[in-house]
This record gives sequence, structure tokens and C-alpha cells, in this order.
Amino acid sequence: MTPTSPPAARRLPVVLRNRAFGAVWAAQVLTQAAGRMFQVGVVWWLVGHAIAADGDRGLASGAFLAVSTLPAVALAPLVATVIARCPHRTVLGASSALAGLVAAATAGWTYLAPPPTLVAYGAALLLAGCQALFDPCLTTSVPELVDDVDIEAATGFELATQSLAGLAGGLLGPLVVDAWDLTGIVSGCAGAYLVAAALVFLTRFPRSAAAPEPATASAAPAPRRTLRQILKDHPFIRRVLLCFAAVNLFTTALYVVMPLYTRAVLHAQGSTVAALEAALGIGTLLGSFTGARLPGSPTAVGGACLGLMAAALATPGLLADRAAIVGALIVAGWCVGAIGVRFVALFQRLVPAADKPGFFAMMQALLGATFPLSSLLFGTLGDHLSPRTLCILQAVGLVPLAVALWWTGRRADAPRDPAGGTAPVASGADAPAASPAGTLPLEEAR
Repeated sequence: MTPTSPPAARRLPVVLRNRAFGAVWAAQVLTQAAGRMFQVGVVWWLVGHAIAADGDRGLASGAFLAVSTLPAVALAPLVATVIARCPHRTVLGASSALAGLVAAATAGWTYLAPPPTLVAYGAALLLAGCQALFDPCLTTSVPELVDDVDIEAATGFELATQSLAGLAGGLLGPLVVDAWDLTGIVSGCAGAYLVAAALVFLTRFPRSAAAPEPATASAAPAPRRTLRQILKDHPFIRRVLLCFAAVNLFTTALYVVMPLYTRAVLHAQGSTVAALEAALGIGTLLGSFTGARLPGSPTAVGGACLGLMAAALATPGLLADRAAIVGALIVAGWCVGAIGVRFVALFQRLVPAADKPGFFAMMQALLGATFPLSSLLFGTLGDHLSPRTLCILQAVGLVPLAVALWWTGRRADAPRDPAGGTAPVASGADAPAASPAGTLPLEEAR
């Protein structure tokens, strides 16, 4: 009889049962938390410290966020080539180490003399480029780190990292800037990136050396299809992705609007920005773990959540009360998390296995493409309109998109779930979760 692992051990989360995956997952948490802390911290530095009261705070912060998201979109073909040709352990370790060196050099500059804002923009571009390599490479590396039976659970933990890292980084960023200025932010990022690189380089990828089975003439691998070819066969998915790309134009503006709102309306410091970021992150975590249990089809749930999110985003425009705003952001984050988990599960069922690597890689670029536009648009508007007006604009923009998403599920070519529209999910500690907060249905743009 083949020995099996004790039941108690099998009930442990995969990050505790599998040391290799646990180490690489910890590295992902560190890199993404560092990246989020850098983004939120520098935006608050620009709005609250570096730009004069009569300066273009909105445009400066919007342009910074746009620069921070360009690599994930513009470098998608290059990233796919590098990941396909190079050992994944090398790509993960080298990208995090390079990010650590960039952050350390920036910290040295800021320690010696007050840096021009151009230095922050350049560092953001380089760090985002490193993260654009790390994240999809880790997704591709999951089968090299875990057994087949644990792939679903490992993917769930990997996707949930965005919520955890966003919560930690968004909470720490403004607080560190208020305490130690820009030097504190980049120094902390440098340490996180270098620790992540050490974790990766010290970890052995147990399944990476497994030789693939020789292909026969009768079982030749199918040619890889492009995203355009995949979407041509799935008009329903195409309409859903276009809808979410439009949704992201309004939802991702939160990262520009929140610091402006804190400074101009609440007249508060970085601790308030941190509280607002934490509220959004807590909401997305709750939505990630509860969204799969909502009854109804994904499009019905998505339309309802977008409508609820519109009401939540309108609240700061109507009430300048901190408690009400924190509650509204928790609700908005929950909506993002619930939508994410439902539609990730839906796409996993609808997209053929052979098309999934290309589909999910290019989907990230497609959904993230609106983030630079959103940052620049709302940043520019923030120099001419009040932050409360921007909140109302976000809410108004989401209403027709909520109706459009609901109507997409009513069309004849929409998939019909015989189980009543709910997505099947795993239970227990290894249940997969979406990676929400910011973009829909996946959060890779930031």
C-alpha cells in the first residue's frame, strides 16, 4: 500500500506544506507590497510634500501612476518571450534583485540631496518593469513548485497576494513618507526586494528539471493562438473584457482621487490616506473570500456589484465624513473582490486549457491599458475640479457599465450554467481567491 500523508498535514495550506512554494510566495508578497508602498507613498509625497499648493498636484500624481503601469502593458510581448526562453527561477530572482538595486540607488540619491521629481518617475518605471517580469513568471512557475493536486490551491494563494500586498503597502506608504520622507520609502522597498531575491535564489524548484515526454507525430503540440484568435471564438468573453476595460477607467481613478480628497477636502495627513487604502484593501479581501458564494450568474452578480460600487464611490462626493468614507471604500473593495473571483472562475471554465497562458497574459495587458489613461485623465481633472466632483463622476460612469454587463449575460450567446450560475470553488484553507483591488476582474495593472 502506498503511504499517504497524514490527514492533518493535508489540511494545512499549501504555503505551509510546500516550503518551496511558500518561499516564492513570500517573495511575491514582499515585491508586490514594496511596489504598492512605493506607488502610494510617492503619490502622497507629490501631493502633500513635493508640489506647492498652487502646483498641478493632480497632473503630477496622475502622470506618476501612468508611468508606473506602462511597463506591464507595453512590455507584454517581451515579458512573454523572456519567460518562455529563460529559467523561471533566474527570471524571478534577477528581476527582484534588479528592483532592489534600483531602489537602493534611489535611496542613496534621496539621502544625499532632495531629488527632483523626475527621479521618482524614473525609479517607478524601472521598478514597474521588474514587477511586470516577476508576476507572470511566478504564475507560469506554479507547476514547477507544487504537485498537480495543489495547483488550484497554489494559484488561489498567488492571486490573493495582490490583496494582501496592496493592504500592507497602501497602509505603510503614506505613514513612512510622513515619518521619513522619500528616503524612508525607497529604503524600505530596497530591503523588501533584496530579501525577496534571496528567498528565490535559495529555493530549489523541485519540478523544473522534469523532462517533458517526447512528442510524437500523432500528438504534436497545437500551435499557440493569439488573443485575437481566442476572442474571435468567444464573443461573450470579448464583450465582458471590453466592459471591464471601460470599468477600470473609473475604478482605478481612486488612486489619484483619494490623496487629493485627503488633502483638499479632509485637510488630513498621511495617516488618513493609509486608513482609506486599508479600508479598500480589507474590502477586497472580504470580497475575494465571499464572492464565490453569491447566488446568480456572474454577469448578474457583476452588474449588481457595479451598481453598488457606484453608490459607494458617490458617498465621498456627498458626505465629507471620514467614517462614512471608510465604510464606502470597504463596500467598494468588497464589490471588486466579489466580481474578480466570479469572473476568474468563469474564464477558467470557458477558455480551453491550451489557450489559457496566452489568454490570461494578454488579458492583464488589455485590462491594464486603461489605467494610464485613467490616471492622466482624472489627475488633470483634479487640478480643475474638486475631489468631491471627481467622486461623483466615477459613480456616474459606472452606472451604464453595470447595465451593460448585466445585459451581456442576457444575450443568446452567453454561457448557461446548469448549476444556477455559481462558480465552483474549493473549500477550506486552500480555496482560491481572486486578486482584486483596483482593476477588474484581475488586478495586474498597478
